Amino acid sequence: MQQDLNRVIEQVTKEKGIDKEILVEAIESAMVSAAKKTFGADRTFEAQYNSDIGEIELFEAKIVVDDVADPETEIDLDEARESLDPDVELGDELLMKIDAQVFGRIAAQAAKQNIVQRVRDVEREIIYNEFKDRQGELVHGIVQRFEKNNLIVNLGRTNAILPEKEQVPRERYRQGDRIRAYIVSVEMTSRGPQIVLSRTHPGMLIKLFEQEVPEIYEGIVEVKGAAREPGGRAKIAVASNDPDVDPVGACVGMKGTRVQSVVQELRGEKIDIVHWIPEQAEYVCRALAPAKVTKIFLDDDAHSMEVIVPDEQLSLAIGRKGQNVRLASRLTGWGIDARSESEAEEESRQARQSLSAVPGVSEVMAELLYQSGFKSAEDLAEADPSTIHEITGIEPEKAAAILEAGMTHVEELREQAAREAEEAARAAEAGEEAGEEAPEAGADAAADGAGEGETAQQDAEPAQTPEQRAEHTE
Repeated sequence: MQQDLNRVIEQVTKEKGIDKEILVEAIESAMVSAAKKTFGADRTFEAQYNSDIGEIELFEAKIVVDDVADPETEIDLDEARESLDPDVELGDELLMKIDAQVFGRIAAQAAKQNIVQRVRDVEREIIYNEFKDRQGELVHGIVQRFEKNNLIVNLGRTNAILPEKEQVPRERYRQGDRIRAYIVSVEMTSRGPQIVLSRTHPGMLIKLFEQEVPEIYEGIVEVKGAAREPGGRAKIAVASNDPDVDPVGACVGMKGTRVQSVVQELRGEKIDIVHWIPEQAEYVCRALAPAKVTKIFLDDDAHSMEVIVPDEQLSLAIGRKGQNVRLASRLTGWGIDARSESEAEEESRQARQSLSAVPGVSEVMAELLYQSGFKSAEDLAEADPSTIHEITGIEPEKAAAILEAGMTHVEELREQAAREAEEAARAAEAGEEAGEEAPEAGADAAADGAGEGETAQQDAEPAQTPEQRAEHTE
């Protein structure tokens, strides 16, 4: 029996990975708690683990006194010297061993529950400490069960959850399937550590390339960013810290073996590898591949770019349901507005025409304003004077006059539009009234016509003589 405790401690320590001292401390604490339940909470107990005999020894602390007033907490000096220690003095605290066999069933059960709970708490803390530093890593697991639409994945020592929103829509798993996923977060909850996995996070794409491309793992090639639409398409931007190493070629691998390994793990997701460069305009152009960009307009204030592509490549630049331009925007961090050349030319023509219509604005000034970002007379009217002053080619003394002319012109256009709208509303109202009167007049005319017809028919019939009437009757 005594040796069994040693074996149990060794076995639990090995299986759970719990330090032996922590486990022994938990057992000692449980024994003290059980003793208090049995003998009373006001008495002082101490438990010690004796590894030689494989036993938890329980002691009760008593104070040595000359005259015992409370037998449960005090012991007589003569009795203590005779039975325990001949050298004991008054006021000393003695530990008197208690037979643990006197514990009741309830106390023993409570001690067992305390030990189990303590072991569980320590195990949860160990698991949390193990995984909290692994956030952002890839892990392998086995699909254990399904909870609603979430997957519970067995990682060995603990389980993790793969929520529905972190699953690729067209991927399907069965119980027992092996799965590789990305650790999104590790949090300690009242039920223990909660490990959340993802198959859709862009970090998974980056980690897969790190495993497949030694140059990334060694730091020669650096991943600058990644964007995904899980199950459809992804883009990853890479740069090389060694001028002799092509970052895109390193990621593609010999005959595409490296990138194909990543594509296979992501179940056929198409991957575009973009060569990152510091020049943001050129970087955006590369991110829009395979479409070719002919012109680009950059707006630093709005952190956006207007990209012009050939008419036949507009659909290629935008992608299916806007996928290509959307991924390029996420990858680069810039807002991207892709337009065809013909659409841009038409917009440019209308913008120049609108600006030229402002009194005092010549075609040259209209071109300067358009190149500075003004696309209509309304933009000019709402502009800040300092913005116009900064335009090269427009004299400062003319800037205020241009702005005032623009405001006046726009106000006239708005008044004209208001008048036209009001006239249109009056015409529509008059048309409705005319439409209501017309059916009433037609009904009256029809009634009058019917009455006149009956009278005319009666007048047209000749009078019959008595002889004619008799012949007709026969």
